[in-house]
Amino acid sequence: MEELATSLALDLANYSNPVSGLFNQPTTPEEWKQYMLTEEQVKSFQENGFLSGIRILTEEQVDILNNELVKLQAVSPEEKELFYHYESNESMDPQKVLFHAIGGWRVTPGFHDIIWSPAYRMAAYQLLGQSFRLFHDQLFCKPAKHGGVVAWHQDFSYWTFTKPMQHLTCWIGLDDATTENGCLYYIRGSHKWGLLPITGLTGDMDAVTQVLTKEQNEVFKNKVANELPKGYASFHHPLTMHGSYANYSDHPRRAVVINSMADGTLGNTADYARMEALHSFPKMPQDQILDGKFFPLLFDGDKELASLTNVPKADWK
Repeated sequence: MEELATSLALDLANYSNPVSGLFNQPTTPEEWKQYMLTEEQVKSFQENGFLSGIRILTEEQVDILNNELVKLQAVSPEEKELFYHYESNESMDPQKVLFHAIGGWRVTPGFHDIIWSPAYRMAAYQLLGQSFRLFHDQLFCKPAKHGGVVAWHQDFSYWTFTKPMQHLTCWIGLDDATTENGCLYYIRGSHKWGLLPITGLTGDMDAVTQVLTKEQNEVFKNKVANELPKGYASFHHPLTMHGSYANYSDHPRRAVVINSMADGTLGNTADYARMEALHSFPKMPQDQILDGKFFPLLFDGDKELASLTNVPKADWK
């Protein structure tokens, strides 16, 4: 993979297809069946706002990505320019560390190709209910002993520069994720609460409780720990409340996140209040379809699954 990386152009966004042999790609509709979610899993996602326990990576693939992650945490100035966001430590607590970067798919072959993982693409197609494109990726790393928090939030509260809301988040562990090392937590059914105000991403863990109703705060008490073996993923709705606590354990907690959006999603930047946060992102003009090399089409249902019928899909209407 290292030799491959040096032979490719610097910006892997120039390749709207896999560049390595890390993931074998289905070539017929029948070959997609092995990755298909059941009707029960799709219904669970619609009811709860998340679905967990989906294997995306083998242990060997996890090792490859973790080796690339070492490189991504010490990139050259030229490589750093490819990221939309890059913070070696985004924690607001000086005693904690949270590495957070957006755009790793443009820099190394493994993180470029994980967005074409068949297990990811099939599940995302079913949970979005339609063909979809990459929105952006993210890396979150919490070192052992002093890993920082990601405060409770809804993803779409940060994504209102796009429309309509037809997005999906996939969180993939590159380490075993446990309550001790700062695994993700979900609030079951919170995707039905509507869009809530932003209360911060890396500060006060429970700041969101100040904008919840009494009833919502009661539900909030029953948070669900998303413990997962490395290589496994959870998917969640863009309004699902989620967050992760500090890592006090002896083990790191690293993860890659793939954020997707339905094909046909538009830019909505005209009155967006946080334009400075988008200065390194690709241009997203008002009311223009987000496509092209920075938003590659990851799954075309009509093309990939032409002869398959009765594929369980979420209904976003």
